[in-house]
Amino acid sequence: MDMYILQAAPGGGGFQFIFLGLMIVVFWLFFIRPQAKKAKQQKSFIDNLNRGDKVVTIAGIHGSINKINEDGTISLEINPGSYIKIEKSAISMEWTTQLNKASTTGTVIK
Repeated sequence: MDMYILQAAPGGGGFQFIFLGLMIVVFWLFFIRPQAKKAKQQKSFIDNLNRGDKVVTIAGIHGSINKINEDGTISLEINPGSYIKIEKSAISMEWTTQLNKASTTGTVIK
């Protein structure tokens, strides 16, 4: 009964480490870094909200900020005299930016 031991070819280990390192760098460049950048922009956007700003929630509710509470919630006026209480994190940065961009250019979003 003959026993065979499988071994890697000598000198091939360096290429594997370089390939693994390149995969990690590519993963970081295309996945981790953009997500971290977007999270930083979202936090900055939430921190810079002020009373009177027109916003859109992630649920699609349009309104203007009436009051920013210390507990991380916002009183949002959706109709004159109608208010709802939402979390700051429920405001969509992308949709709010589109809404405010459209209102400054005079176009209507449908």
